[in-house]
Order: sequence, then C-alpha cells, then structure tokens
Amino acid sequence: MSATRKIEVFTAGCPVCEESVELVHRIACSSCEVRVLDMHDPQVAERARSIGIGRVPAVAVGGTLVECCAGAGPNEAALRAAGVGQIIA
Repeated sequence: MSATRKIEVFTAGCPVCEESVELVHRIACSSCEVRVLDMHDPQVAERARSIGIGRVPAVAVGGTLVECCAGAGPNEAALRAAGVGQIIA
C-alpha cells in the first residue's frame, strides 16, 4: 500500500474557492489524496473551526492549516512547501 498525503480544500463554492480547488488539483501528485469540502455542511464547518480556519478558501495538509491560508488564501509556493505535489517515497 502506498502512502498518501491527505489534502483538504475547504470551500463555499464561490469563484475564488473554485480557483483554489483548481490550483490544488493542478499541482497534486499521485501521493496526494485531495478532498474538496463544502463549508455549507455543518460537520465540515466544525472541522474547519477545529483546525483554525476562519475564512475560505483554505487548505489543510495532513490535518494542519497551510500557512498561507491563515492570511490571504492559498498560493502555490506555500502549498508546495507543505508537500502538495511531492511524491511520498
């Protein structure tokens, strides 16, 4: 069984959120397990709160909010630094 990196994209379905979903999918690799989560679902919103998400779009890698998402939103450099797109050996 190969190892995977769990990536959660929290979204509300807006155009900016969709851009972030597309970015994550574009740079994800075979080691990335990407889940897009709808903040309109109360369970998803609770999960988001539990990891410190205060706005969307936001991305968590391995259960940890990616640094860029605590501020202005997802960006490719920060996502790559968190491991998105890097195959797990």
